[in-house]
Amino acid sequence: MKSDIIIPQVENVFLAAVQEWSDDFMEKVWYVYLVNDSDFDLDSVMVVSKAFGTLEGEMKKTSLLRHAFTKVPAVSVVKIEMLETSVLRLNNEFMVTYFTGSTLYDKKFTFCAQTITPDYVEEVPILFVDGVIVR
Repeated sequence: MKSDIIIPQVENVFLAAVQEWSDDFMEKVWYVYLVNDSDFDLDSVMVVSKAFGTLEGEMKKTSLLRHAFTKVPAVSVVKIEMLETSVLRLNNEFMVTYFTGSTLYDKKFTFCAQTITPDYVEEVPILFVDGVIVR
């Protein structure tokens, strides 16, 4: 029974953390983008995010944030959320679920603690700016 279930692989869809200037905070802050580098539209996209980890010997976690997007067109990006500086020291996990046609896809993307820094940047496809990518 369990072997009859087909779990499709997520390809050409990933997350990128990009540092941008914020007029609200008057400094550069990190924003997370969902990048659809595929030839297909993503429908009914749901992103659930949280941060967790150990700081100074104490377990910390944030509340869940949920984001919904009706459609993410092929070869495009959508801004998900800003990452506050204090959560960069934690693991930042994003569960992405979407449909392509009638097929449901889901994948967990994790920015490990202390990896959202300028030391780990590379060029983000479609955006053509430097950012930290998780695939």
